Amino acid sequence: MSKYILQTTTLGPYTLKSRIVLPPLTRSRSTQPGNIPNTLMATYYQQRASAGFMVTEGTQIEPRGQGYAWTPGIYSPEQIDGWRLVTDAVHKAGGIIFAQLWHVGRVSHTSLQPAGAAPVAPSAIAAENVSVFIETGPGTGVLSAPSTPRELSTAEVKELVQFYAQAARNALDAGFDGVEIHAANGYLINQFISAHSNQRTDEYGGSLHNRLRFLREVTEVVAAVVGKDRMGVRFAPLFETTDEARVYLGLVEENPQETYLEAIKVLQDVGIAYLSIAEADWDNAPELPDDFRKAVRNTFKGRIIYAGRYTLERAERVLKAGWGDLIAFGRPFIANPDLPERIANDWPWTPVDPATMYGGTEVGYIDYSRYES
Repeated sequence: MSKYILQTTTLGPYTLKSRIVLPPLTRSRSTQPGNIPNTLMATYYQQRASAGFMVTEGTQIEPRGQGYAWTPGIYSPEQIDGWRLVTDAVHKAGGIIFAQLWHVGRVSHTSLQPAGAAPVAPSAIAAENVSVFIETGPGTGVLSAPSTPRELSTAEVKELVQFYAQAARNALDAGFDGVEIHAANGYLINQFISAHSNQRTDEYGGSLHNRLRFLREVTEVVAAVVGKDRMGVRFAPLFETTDEARVYLGLVEENPQETYLEAIKVLQDVGIAYLSIAEADWDNAPELPDDFRKAVRNTFKGRIIYAGRYTLERAERVLKAGWGDLIAFGRPFIANPDLPERIANDWPWTPVDPATMYGGTEVGYIDYSRYES
């Protein structure tokens, strides 16, 4: 039977061979010291280049942006050179790949920060119900509670906006086709948006309009660097209020629909190419309300990507309804480098091994097999 997800479509200046997306997936395989992308990572992304569109794992824009051991950066010359290995490999395989620009803000630990300093955040409020992964030795580490952050000055916030712009320039230098701004999962931009983590009294705090200012400024400066038709933003609207929800997706707003529709209006005003929405992805997590999906479609005129525990049937439902344009498959794409071919041919999907998701070697990373019929 015909599948919507296999249809070609466009994204900004690009023609995509399908509506299947490889979303950002932290894998913690960068070379140490220096958090440098490497040939192992190039092989991983090249193996999955049959996706219609790919976004890298979260990539810290500056040293303070790191919240987990062994995640790659995009601020040093060595990192830019390492990412060029990745983009060259993907382009050689006919793929399209964007870099996800990431800053974790308060979701970090002093051991991951330059000179062991406190993480930075909109306000000096510690993150709760979340853990970070810190290194305890070469290739080994443990989960830890985040350290209490210090509040950024107004001047430092404006400096951070420029760090995003520089990271976007670095992404272009590394050969990426565009960038995605990580504004989800309780990380820095999400921390500015949320009234729970942002208790500032300057122009970046207080009203929702002010709390969205950092998002707007970052989006505008990055669009000026890469072009608004070559960028997207990722959100994770959270309607569930349990601690489990906070662990997986971050901050819970008093009125999430109002908060995120106003944030999406900011993106529509800037005119970016796409909006990516990460849904709850733990077992038995609720789907986003359909009325929210409809409101998102009515608010944002660019492409909309949905991700989070999607089966083919669920993907087809969202695409057929017109609520989304592309669907991202995370864990299935880890374990099935040939996922688009499996979808096209109704081949079974290999389950992912959760024990090899983060850190390690090629095992559970580039050794998943293509399907043999």
